Amino acid sequence: MIVAAFLAGLGVGHALGGRWSAGVSPAAALRRFALLEVAVGLFGAASVPLFYDLLYVRAAWLYDPAWRAGVLHFLGLLPPTALMGMSLPFLTRATVRSGAGAGRTIGWLYAVNTLGAAVGAWAAPWLLMRFLGLTGATRVAAAANLAAGALALAVAGRERATAAGDPQEPPLPVETPFLLAPAGTAPRSFVFWMALYAASGFVALSLEILWFRVVDVAVKPNAFTFGTVLGLYLLGLGAGALAGGALLPRIRDPLAAFLGCQCALLFLAGLSVALLASLPPAAPVYGWFFEYFRAWKGFPLGQAWDAGAVFRLYVLLPAFLYGVPTLLMGVSFPILQRAVQADPRTSGLKVGALQAANIVGCVAGSLGVGLFGLSRLGTPGSLRVLLAIGAGFALLGALRTARRAGFGVATVALLGLLALLPSREALWRRLHGVTTERAFIEEDATGVPVIRRLDHGWHVSVNGVPHSSLPYGGLHTVLGALPVLVHPDPREVAVIGLGSGDTAWAAGLRPETRRLRVFEICGPQLTLLRRLAESHAPALEGMRGLLADPRLDVVVADGRHALEHGEARWDVIQMDPLHADSAYSGLLYSVDFYRRALARLRPGGILCTWLPSARTYTTFAAAAPYVVEFGGNMLLGSNQPIPFQPDEWRARLQRPEVQAYLGPVAAAEVAARLDQGRKGDPPAPGRILPNTDLFPRDELARDWRDRP
Repeated sequence: MIVAAFLAGLGVGHALGGRWSAGVSPAAALRRFALLEVAVGLFGAASVPLFYDLLYVRAAWLYDPAWRAGVLHFLGLLPPTALMGMSLPFLTRATVRSGAGAGRTIGWLYAVNTLGAAVGAWAAPWLLMRFLGLTGATRVAAAANLAAGALALAVAGRERATAAGDPQEPPLPVETPFLLAPAGTAPRSFVFWMALYAASGFVALSLEILWFRVVDVAVKPNAFTFGTVLGLYLLGLGAGALAGGALLPRIRDPLAAFLGCQCALLFLAGLSVALLASLPPAAPVYGWFFEYFRAWKGFPLGQAWDAGAVFRLYVLLPAFLYGVPTLLMGVSFPILQRAVQADPRTSGLKVGALQAANIVGCVAGSLGVGLFGLSRLGTPGSLRVLLAIGAGFALLGALRTARRAGFGVATVALLGLLALLPSREALWRRLHGVTTERAFIEEDATGVPVIRRLDHGWHVSVNGVPHSSLPYGGLHTVLGALPVLVHPDPREVAVIGLGSGDTAWAAGLRPETRRLRVFEICGPQLTLLRRLAESHAPALEGMRGLLADPRLDVVVADGRHALEHGEARWDVIQMDPLHADSAYSGLLYSVDFYRRALARLRPGGILCTWLPSARTYTTFAAAAPYVVEFGGNMLLGSNQPIPFQPDEWRARLQRPEVQAYLGPVAAAEVAARLDQGRKGDPPAPGRILPNTDLFPRDELARDWRDRP
């Protein structure tokens, strides 16, 4: 929804900028471009206080229900994205000097802009956010906009002086500019090209979502993954646009070339997924990837550096999936401009109209695949729909170009590839390294949860990231049990994250508990556990008991959001353990979240967290006025003093009904941890900087020893 809102704002800007650019001179267009960049920079400088301090902290209630959230995303992003969208039409009007060279010039502008975007995608997680936080990163980006505006104003002033004595351009002809076609090309309706480019946008955004899902699961992601693979995607687009501009003199039929690019990129996109799911596990090069898919833990990008692993996971794999297709997407852009541009005076107008049409398709692809396709059809099913659209491109080429035989072959190839694509089950089994062993797999728009059998039990992962294991016992059991044993009367218990259900199961050990609500952001997770429970797998009595517990209430939601905006108050709130370097983990290991969670507790209520890092202790203690520590990696916090009563805690654990609930092994593990309890020490002022919403240091792999 956010991607769609962002793109919709760009589309509005493209349409308005294109229309307004048609009536100005090149020098005036460059000045307007400069002012647009300055305006974007000023908005960027104010964006963190606007989006975080105002809309999130003070007015987050506006974002419920979901449809209203979509509207507010659009309205909140409309000012900067519309300004961004206007910039290309004005810059096009400022730089295009002839209809014959328009395709190459516009392609070059698009390429340079996209390559800059690739650098930004890499710099954001690796440098800007990591060392400056979100506020500092946004200020750097805003400064770049202001610098671009200042430079453009300087160039515009110089060009205005140079052009003062030049003859004025004649007025536009009476006929509509949309009907003008470049000399030497077959005249086609501009509306036809807009429709074609809209279909191309639908394909491009749909493929982007599908590619990122496949890569996300395959590499077992963390906070650096998205920016890294997005940068490679943008690099392909930019390089392709440069290549397309260089090839324009050799292209005689822009329609055939454009449709050929669409058919080829879709065929390669489908073929790469088919090969990824079907190559022999021991095949050269591929064998390394299969063993990585099979491994439980992923490569800790940002914390460790293995040049071979980084190259394979973050260069070779994305390049295999979408390297050539993104190049072809980039090549298509200057070809399109070559087909429609005839007069420099209408160049910005046509660019704006085409980009707006393209973004209509992009928005439809983002919402269609993101909200419908992934849940109803899965990744391979959604890709099959796109291949069918590719066959439509090929049929159009056979009907409307001279290359009927070539497009006929393309039609057959694209339709034949439909049969080679894997099923949803086969794709995700392969990307988890599952061969003959049992596995349970689900997929929808919220993620790809998998439970697979390994040598030492069942293991749960979501989007490739390991979460927990079965049968119950160990860290998750202890974490779930401690706060409900310490609390004298834990009637209302909330847990963020379902995982294997271990934490939630242990949190229900006291008969006093009346409600056990679990907030799980991955929709199919509960279905997956039920499938496993019905499989008659041994040693899963605890999970079956949890699923049958009438107190259990699993809500598919963002746990933080649900806690903050729900009306309920809780005796115990706890988070299922999440590795600190997981993407978005900073939203659950921040001072801001801990304070908000503490505010949702009843009098005497307890907040519980795992300590994945030394910084988490500082962060938690900065929010909770009273803290009890267990074993160096678990903390309980409260707004009121927590009575330190180890004997009372052990007495509750020794109650027959509690012992029967946990079983002897789990009960012994909990007892051992209870014996390690001690009152927590307040953090030394300034010794270790905490995690905050706007500077999630652990998520971005900052050294915990950093100082103020």
